[in-house]
Amino acid sequence: MSVEARERHGAREGGLEIRRLTLRDLAAIEEIERASYPTPWSRSMFAGELTKPASISLGAFEGAGLVGYVIVSRYVDAWHVMNVAVDPRERGRGIGTALLERLFEATASDVRRGYTLEVRVSNDGAIRLYERLGFKGRGVRRGYYTDNREDALIMWKDPIRPDRPA
Repeated sequence: MSVEARERHGAREGGLEIRRLTLRDLAAIEEIERASYPTPWSRSMFAGELTKPASISLGAFEGAGLVGYVIVSRYVDAWHVMNVAVDPRERGRGIGTALLERLFEATASDVRRGYTLEVRVSNDGAIRLYERLGFKGRGVRRGYYTDNREDALIMWKDPIRPDRPA
């Protein structure tokens, strides 16, 4: 099954459904984004990523409500995890893990590309999550975040090989 087909096909994790985000989800995305980040993305930034052919945008839904999302862009040598957020009221339940594991499943056949992301050096919880999922710190972007000039830890995860677990 292609990356696009796996991404379109919703997957259930317990009572959680993980499926591709659409423009109809923008209001719910913005609500979680504003509650999660001091400098949230704009609606147009999300709309651009949701419609970009080289992006994968997955949402975690419980009932009809969005509880988290991941936005990823495909580059020549990597899948760049651009944005991950979980509703603050729903954190600590494994939703971020489920979203990233679903991303790894959807991209498993793409053995040429690894995964990269930036995370605030002060975000210990997110760093621990990424490390549990196989990401390793590989550098620092000084003053990366515009709200307070905080540094970003650059993390990488090697491509998933069919003979190795995610």
